[in-house]
Amino acid sequence: MKAYTYIDRGTFRLTEKADPEPLDCGDAIVRVTLSSICASDLHIKHGSVPRAVKGITVGHEAVGIGEAVGACVRHVKPGDRVAVNVESFCGKCFFCKQGYVNNCEADDGGWAIGCRIDGTQAKRVRVPYADCALTPIPDEVSDEQALFTGNILSTGYWAAKISEIAPGDTVLIIGAGPTGLCILQCAMLHSPERIIVCETSERRRAFVAEHYPGVILTTPDSCLDTTIAMSAHGGADRVIEAAGSDTSFELAWRCARPNAIVTIVALYDRPQLLPLPDMYGKNLTFKTGGVDGCDCARILALIADGKIDTTPLITHRYPLSEIDEAYRLFESRADGVIKIAVYPD
Repeated sequence: MKAYTYIDRGTFRLTEKADPEPLDCGDAIVRVTLSSICASDLHIKHGSVPRAVKGITVGHEAVGIGEAVGACVRHVKPGDRVAVNVESFCGKCFFCKQGYVNNCEADDGGWAIGCRIDGTQAKRVRVPYADCALTPIPDEVSDEQALFTGNILSTGYWAAKISEIAPGDTVLIIGAGPTGLCILQCAMLHSPERIIVCETSERRRAFVAEHYPGVILTTPDSCLDTTIAMSAHGGADRVIEAAGSDTSFELAWRCARPNAIVTIVALYDRPQLLPLPDMYGKNLTFKTGGVDGCDCARILALIADGKIDTTPLITHRYPLSEIDEAYRLFESRADGVIKIAVYPD
């Protein structure tokens, strides 16, 4: 089969690989019907994910159809339409039992698919711990509606949840890329008083204005002044940083009011400075790290109920045979691209 492969730093290539086979009784083989490209794939390409293994098939955002399941799998059967989770997790270790599945202690636990083991930008993928890492898709939810469930939509849901957003809050989201837009939709579920989105791209600000007309828009240059002006206590109650630029981390904590929660979702290419003397007395709570993607069933139910819709984020579609061009477009951010759906051919 054709598989998009991590060759070396700076190089991905479509190669020929054998179809995957189950290695454990808890595995499932999924025929990929749609996959997508994530910014984390670009981080692997550019060497920002040291644990990524050269030679693996990349991709960790997909939906498909179960083709074969191991004898230990109970919740997925052949023929089921499923959303693939970015994290494979055992559900039994200390961290999984606490809901911290990103840090699953199993050998292929956490972010393994498309990082340490073969991923989803291929015709088929082996999914370990299938009972936990695959979620059946309701019949009324299309593949495109479900595509982001196991990755950026899980990130948005998790970020909004751990930020403890409450009615009356002012929420600042830094970055209106694909993850930021998923955070925006999930933050809206918590009914805050207002949401401010800070984004450098005029085109992406226009996208937010078109699809989420109640959101306040600003740019990095005016973000601090806008946030203070729109907040009752000197800054946002909740700040969620999803941009990952050289200046967005500092902007996040400066825009937070005293005793606010600052949630860092972004993955940075370089270390960030935490200037404790400058923020002394603000008494901020920082929450950082990778998604604990264990709410996929709830997310799919919200999609089925019409409360979340990420299909407008799919701006381009490519066959797997043209995935090189899809990556070039996604990385360039040209032509208004937000997300790309990759289908088999």
